[in-house]
Amino acid sequence: MPKTVSRIKPLTLIIVATLTGCTVAPQDFSQADISRINEADRSAAFADMEPHGDIITLDEAIARALKYNLDQRVRLMEQSLASKQLEAGNYDMLPKLLANAGYSSRDDYSARYSALLDNPSEFQESNSSELDVSSEKSHTTADLTLSWNLLDFGASYYTAKQNGDKLLIANERRRKAMHTLIQNVRTAYWRAVAAEKLNERVRHTIGTAEQALQDSYRLSKERVSTPDESLRFQRNLLESLRLLESVEREMASARIELSSLIGLLPGTRFKLQEPEVEVQPLEVDMAVLEAQALVQNADLREQFYNVRIAAQDTRKALLSLLPGISFEYGLNYDDDRFLLDEQWRTAGMRVSANLFNLISAPSRMRAAEKNEALAEARRMALQMSVLTQVHLARHQYNDSLRQFTRADQLYQVDAQLEAITSSKAQSNLIGEQTLIAANVTSILSELRRYQSMAKVQESIGRLQSSLGMEPELNASVDGLSLAELRTRVQGWLDTGLKPIGPVRVVRPGKE
Repeated sequence: MPKTVSRIKPLTLIIVATLTGCTVAPQDFSQADISRINEADRSAAFADMEPHGDIITLDEAIARALKYNLDQRVRLMEQSLASKQLEAGNYDMLPKLLANAGYSSRDDYSARYSALLDNPSEFQESNSSELDVSSEKSHTTADLTLSWNLLDFGASYYTAKQNGDKLLIANERRRKAMHTLIQNVRTAYWRAVAAEKLNERVRHTIGTAEQALQDSYRLSKERVSTPDESLRFQRNLLESLRLLESVEREMASARIELSSLIGLLPGTRFKLQEPEVEVQPLEVDMAVLEAQALVQNADLREQFYNVRIAAQDTRKALLSLLPGISFEYGLNYDDDRFLLDEQWRTAGMRVSANLFNLISAPSRMRAAEKNEALAEARRMALQMSVLTQVHLARHQYNDSLRQFTRADQLYQVDAQLEAITSSKAQSNLIGEQTLIAANVTSILSELRRYQSMAKVQESIGRLQSSLGMEPELNASVDGLSLAELRTRVQGWLDTGLKPIGPVRVVRPGKE
């Protein structure tokens, strides 16, 4: 008994020390750690970015967004992860080859009393001659076992097929993200072009209006004009200033949004080049657009793969109802001197089945079939949604085109009126208020013209997204230089819209 107690005490101390060491306290980040991580993240985000020039064109903006936009990088990493999961899943179909090695030691021999089979209850515990020892106090073991389970192989096979579909789904999600990104870049680019073109005029007109307002306050105090005339003049100037300030506020966010989309820090200095755009009404048979959307739309293609994944789940559910058959073959080694042979081989086969699966089998099969039917229903519902998107996108394109045509006509008229008013102001034939009002009207008309063009570009991007149209990269974006990517994007901008209509972007200096 004392010997047993002396052995228990060290074991108790080891258990207490282990439990004490397994206690983990939460550890917060310090401000220095957060600053260091943020700095490292920023350095990594802009590490391989090619420098930009003084002027960023539309094709360069789209190319930079595809290559350097952080959200797009996440989609590319998700696709890469799905590819690695598919590669790793293929190894699950291989048999298992288990290698084990161990060492066993004890302070006493594993001794046993022996007795005659005819009277096993009669033996003397003190008679040591009746004790048997069958193993060493310390010995080393090792084995190498090859096992293969038929059910595991079947489940791994269907899982690998599902991983392949998940890789294709990741690719479709990357395409969808690319469509949305290109659409946002095109819209933001035109808004930023408007800000760049109108910024100086807006600031100059605001300064002129502010000065005129101060002069009006001064003249009103000096009683040069009647109070009602002064107040009407001041109200018109304040209304003009309110409109100009709203324009300036909208333009201020355009460049920040564009910088974020193309992977540049807010506040980065660059200039934009306004593309020359020729747009015409879309005259394509709707059946052609519907057919292309049903084949190329990224969301719909994802649902096709989801239905196939659900079908694989049904097969896996059916497979789990079958009995498990496993085969094993192994090589074994033990250096225990009491063994007759230190090395030996083993082989075996085992069949196992959970009989309760027979009870749950109908419910599992019905659940799997319902899951497959649900995936098919989602696919059919999305088909109708995609067709609706195509019709809406075409309507929005034609409607935005009409709005742009009208805004362009209004801008041409207001620009001519501004020129006439400016000429009269130089001849002192009209007052300053009339000139300011003409400038504000012209600025607002030009802004609406750019906004209408941004809507046209947005509707083109939405139609392209519905039809599944994108630049043909034929390689990973990481494997393309920015110059190569710009060339492919520009080719797509020049010709990518022709399959859906006569819409063409013309670069300055090219016909």
